[in-house]
Amino acid sequence: MSIDKELFRYVLGQFATGVTVVTTRGSAGLVGLTVNAFCSVSLDPPLVLVCIDLKSRTLQAIRESRVFAINILSEEQEELARCFALPSEERYRYFCHAPYHQGVTGAPLLEGTLGFVETRLVADYPGGDHAILVGEVIALGADDQRQSSSTSAASEHAIATMALQDGNGQPAHAKRPLAYYRGRYRHLATDYEQPSLPPLSAPSDVL
Repeated sequence: MSIDKELFRYVLGQFATGVTVVTTRGSAGLVGLTVNAFCSVSLDPPLVLVCIDLKSRTLQAIRESRVFAINILSEEQEELARCFALPSEERYRYFCHAPYHQGVTGAPLLEGTLGFVETRLVADYPGGDHAILVGEVIALGADDQRQSSSTSAASEHAIATMALQDGNGQPAHAKRPLAYYRGRYRHLATDYEQPSLPPLSAPSDVL
């Protein structure tokens, strides 16, 4: 059975996602790519995955460096999402003029994001016209509140704290995420907010 590509895009576009920029540093310098095909895979060990087009320069650089960072964008960073999605001189030569600092893996971490995850590449699977990259988490943080703690030499993980919280258990001065739905960037409203997941200690088949 042949699946129409436009129908495929339309139906999968009904699934709303966040927006990230995946970054690394290769022999040619800094590279970054807007990606919404990102998710967590495992808590023990901590693993995440991203899917990247086989023709992407960012994929080539990740395979070379063996590390990559996921930068979770806020709604204030829509222009960065657009820039890192286009094959332009601004992106390839000037890294979209994005302010950043270097992470523990050497990958660039964008300033002003909701959070970041730095990883070491541990698996590279074929996925049609994309590669499925699995990264083991080395460091992470949220809303610029990052505090590393040492662990065993075997895991070499740098665990970071979440954003500081207010009296209601909500992140202090919380930014809103940039969302992607039906082929368009979206900003979330705050009309409805309810817990959706049980505590991590409770048995659950939802990650």
